[in-house]
Parts: sequence; C-alpha cells; structure tokens
Amino acid sequence: MNQPPPTLHTERLILRPLLLDDAAAVSEGAGDKRVSRFLLQVPSPYPITLARAWVEHRIAWWSEGRGVTLAIARRTSPARLIGTVSLRRFARDRRAELGYWIAASSWKHGFATEACRAALAFGFGELELARVYAQVIVDNAASMRVLEKLGMVREGVKRQHIIKAGKPRDVVIYGLLRDEWAAR
Repeated sequence: MNQPPPTLHTERLILRPLLLDDAAAVSEGAGDKRVSRFLLQVPSPYPITLARAWVEHRIAWWSEGRGVTLAIARRTSPARLIGTVSLRRFARDRRAELGYWIAASSWKHGFATEACRAALAFGFGELELARVYAQVIVDNAASMRVLEKLGMVREGVKRQHIIKAGKPRDVVIYGLLRDEWAAR
C-alpha cells in the first residue's frame, strides 16, 4: 500500500503505527507470563531480539498488503505502547484474523474491546473485509468476553491445535461477517 498505516482514535486510545522503538515495550508487555500464556506464539520471557524482529515483520505487513498491526496507547501518553491490535489480511478472500494483547498493567479497563472495535470498523470500512475471525486459547475467558462484546460468534473449537507450555491446547474460533457488523 502506498499510504502509511492508519492512526485510529477512540474515546480513550490512540491506535498508531508500530515503531521500531516499541520493541522493548512489546518484549516486556507481551512477554509477561500473565499475558504470554494466552498468546498463541509468544514465549515468556520474550527476548528483545525476537520482539524487535516481530515489530519489523509487522511494520512490513502494511506495505506488503498483508494487513496492519497498530500500537495501542492511551491518549494521555501516545508514545507508551500498552498493547497491539492487528488484522492479518487475506485479500483474495476478503477476510482477516483479528489479534490483540494488552499489557497486564492495563487489564480490566475495557481497552481491548475499545481497540478491537476500532480495528473492526477500519477492517470492514477501509479494507472492505467480508469476514473477520479470531482464535482464542480455550481458557482465556476474558478474551472470549471481549469478542462476544464485539458481536463475534463462537464458531467452533480446534482441538489440541497448539502446544503451549508443553501441553496441547484447544483453540476457540470466533467470527464476524460484514453484514453482522453493519447491523450492530
């Protein structure tokens, strides 16, 4: 894409393009055991070298047309990343996978719901997606509540889909169609 990634504004948050300088906050926030235990592919601890590579990869997504990952920051401190939200795009099928995490220090304030709502509006509006889906480790009740607040529908379970902490884990799939989003 020729234009820079978007910056989205919500009531309390700024969703801004990721910066290489965000790698330390990604390493610390996503690498926290309380957070990483619910992320499909993030280890704990999360070495800064891996976090830096992840940030570089996610920055490149936009120009490659593969989607967008935005830093979540409070409006009061826009430089300080408290999480990320992403839409991994599959352009041919007009669908994207929603992914997000919030640092444990910012839990229980509704930030995930607020950030994801803005990302969905961007996806269905600007990216003209027909479907957005999300995958959640089965015991991540808080994330399932976020997805349900967004109007996403539980579509099924991928049994023993990933290995996390040496154990096979089930993953729940949620989905939302463009007309369902529009009807909200």
